[in-house]
Amino acid sequence: MIDMDLNSLTIFAKVAEVGSFSEASRRLSMPIATVSRRVAELEDQLGVRLLHRSTRSLRITDVGSEILEHARRAVDVRNAISGIVSNHRSGVSYVLRLCAPPNINSLVTALVCAFRASYPEVRVHVDVSLDVTEPMKEGVDLAFRFGPLETATLVAHRVLTYRHRLVASAAYVAQHVPPQEPVDLLNHRLIAFSHCSGWKNWDFVNTDGVQEQTLKFSPHLSMNDFVCLTAALLSGAGIGDLPPLAQPELVQEGKLVEVMPRWRFPERNLLLLHPARRQVPRQVAMFRAFVEQMAPAIFPPLPA
Repeated sequence: MIDMDLNSLTIFAKVAEVGSFSEASRRLSMPIATVSRRVAELEDQLGVRLLHRSTRSLRITDVGSEILEHARRAVDVRNAISGIVSNHRSGVSYVLRLCAPPNINSLVTALVCAFRASYPEVRVHVDVSLDVTEPMKEGVDLAFRFGPLETATLVAHRVLTYRHRLVASAAYVAQHVPPQEPVDLLNHRLIAFSHCSGWKNWDFVNTDGVQEQTLKFSPHLSMNDFVCLTAALLSGAGIGDLPPLAQPELVQEGKLVEVMPRWRFPERNLLLLHPARRQVPRQVAMFRAFVEQMAPAIFPPLPA
C-alpha cells in the first residue's frame, strides 16, 4: 500500500484547481516553495508525474486528472471531519443560513422541512432574495443559484437540471388557436416572470436539436413572483413560462397544459454554492449532501 500525506493531496488539488503554484500558495497562505515541494514529494510517493511544468504553463497529466477526483473527495472528507470535531468541541447549536431566489420556494421549503425532520437540532434561516448580482451574501453558508457560474471563490454543486415549460390553462387552450412557432405567440396574451417592466426575451430550442429562435415581446402581464403568475395562468389570463418546481401537479393533473411542445426553453442548472474555504461546518456539509440526494427524489418528473 502506498503511504501518502493527505495534506499533500489537498495542496495538489488546489494547484490543479487554480492552475498555478503561486495562486495556490496565496489561497493556501503557504510559501510557494512549500507548495511546489509538497507536490513533488507526493509525485515521488506515488511514483507518477501529476503535473507537466514549464516556464509558461502548468498542465495536469492524465493520471493526475484521475487522482484529482479522489483528491477532491479527500479534501471533503478532511473538511467534514474537521467540522465535526470543531462543532463537538464548541458545543454550540448551529444556525444554518441559506439564500435562495423566490422562484424555487417550493423546492427549498420541501428540502428544509425534510432536513429538519432528520436533523431537528439544526436551526435554519432562509433569506429569499431577488438579488442575482451577488451569488452569496455575507454570513450565508449555502446559496441556491442558477448556473452556469464561474468564480474562484465559490464551489458549485449541481442540484437539478430542468427547463421551464410554456403553459396555459386548459380553458385558454380550448378557446384559442394554439401557436405552432414562436412568432405565433405574438397573437396571444403573454405572461412573463420579470424583475422590471419593458421588453422580454424568450429563447427557444426545437426538439430537433438544431433550430433556435428568440422571441422579443412586451408582456401583457409581468411580475417577479411565480405564485401570482401561476394563479393568473390558472385563471386563463394567457400563456406564460413556469418552472416545474412551481406546483408541478398542475401540469400532471391537466389544469395547465404545455403549449407549443416542439419548441422548448433551454435547460438550466440549479446550483448550490458555498465559499471555497478549507473547513466546512458539519451541518453545512450535511445539508449539502442531503440536498444532492433528496432534490431529485422530491422532483423526479422534471421536463428535459
